[in-house]
Amino acid sequence: MTNGSNAALQARREAAVPRGVSTMLPVFAARAEGSEIWDVEGNRYIDFAAGIAVLNTGHNHPRIKAAVAAQLDAFSHTCFQVMPYAGYIELAEKLNAAAPMPGEKQTIFLSTGAEAVENAVKIARNATGRSGVIATTGGFHGRTLMAMALTGKVAPYKVGYGPFPSEVYHIPYPDPFHGVTVAQSLAAIAALFKGDVDPQRIAAIIVEPVQGEGGFVVAPAEWLRALRAICDEHGIVLIADEIQTGFARTGKMFAIEHSGVAPDLMTVAKSLAGGFPLSAVIGRKALMESSQPGGLGGTYAGAPLACAAGLAVMDVIAEENLCARAEALGARLKARLAAMAAKNAFACIGDVRGLGAMVAMELVKDRVTREPAPELTKALVAKAAAKGLVILSCGTYGNVIRFLAPLTTSDAVLDEGLDILESCLADLTAA
Repeated sequence: MTNGSNAALQARREAAVPRGVSTMLPVFAARAEGSEIWDVEGNRYIDFAAGIAVLNTGHNHPRIKAAVAAQLDAFSHTCFQVMPYAGYIELAEKLNAAAPMPGEKQTIFLSTGAEAVENAVKIARNATGRSGVIATTGGFHGRTLMAMALTGKVAPYKVGYGPFPSEVYHIPYPDPFHGVTVAQSLAAIAALFKGDVDPQRIAAIIVEPVQGEGGFVVAPAEWLRALRAICDEHGIVLIADEIQTGFARTGKMFAIEHSGVAPDLMTVAKSLAGGFPLSAVIGRKALMESSQPGGLGGTYAGAPLACAAGLAVMDVIAEENLCARAEALGARLKARLAAMAAKNAFACIGDVRGLGAMVAMELVKDRVTREPAPELTKALVAKAAAKGLVILSCGTYGNVIRFLAPLTTSDAVLDEGLDILESCLADLTAA
């Protein structure tokens, strides 16, 4: 492994890698374990990012390392479409059993979240014979062409990359903090069906049960139930994008379980394989089987090492009761943030929200007008990193701090990270 100083590696990175692949911090990881990372200069960081929600089971979990090592001793690749292997089937069976939808289910594996979204749309279109797709403002579904079309945020994801696939429509995502109601969102669907597209042309509605990049906005159960009813009325496929919300992050295996709504298809990725590239589409068998042989797949899709990791992840979630741990971590985190928000010095904290350990705080210039404070948010991310805490921003206005600490994080490390956060925010608001 090549080492060196952070500054030297940053200079090489700028020369060798295009700026389109943005990097939040100019520090380079050397090793990691649990909820902690050490850079090439030996500096320690508490990780509240988890590789953007990829490491619910933490860095280098011993069960996952052992499973991958055993698979590597056996074989690393055959391509499932050429010569299949048991790990793919075993993991598909576990996901089918865990998915919150009735009846028989099937799963296909891919490599990235964007691939899962693209394939979910393919499956919905093929099964229904329709082409239109409805997504939401503020939603994020990936950086491939269809995924970008579905994504409801222009900068930086869409600027300069069009034209995008046609017959993609956006409706408002309910957001109480910014005054978007369930009624307004549903009225937008009704207006869409009156003025723009026959509902019989809509193949799918895709929705994040909690918006990720959009700012950790939680979908109201009432709204999800209404979407389910609209889909049932018009024969539309309901796709739950659980790429960031899945695998115990919200206190349940999948976030949509909080609403009691059953989707038709689900896209999953990120924490599915504990850091190994793996994604999936899980769906009702009748929909999944509509695709002809050869219509789905990919060379690396469902790679053996990733499937081995995924099986270990499922075991760790069950054996370490990570759903309950997510609830406990989330409660501790929200209590601390609420206590901070109650202080006059932290009037910049406009909202604290989330499900389980998928928690965010929204920073504002004024609590009355709720004007976003993106500059403060950016400064907080940088200052926290300088003091050894990795946090991520998000939100349509770039003013939300999202907390994605591994679910294996101890209370002591969580509190240490929150102490750093509070110290940094105090310094910035006092300036």
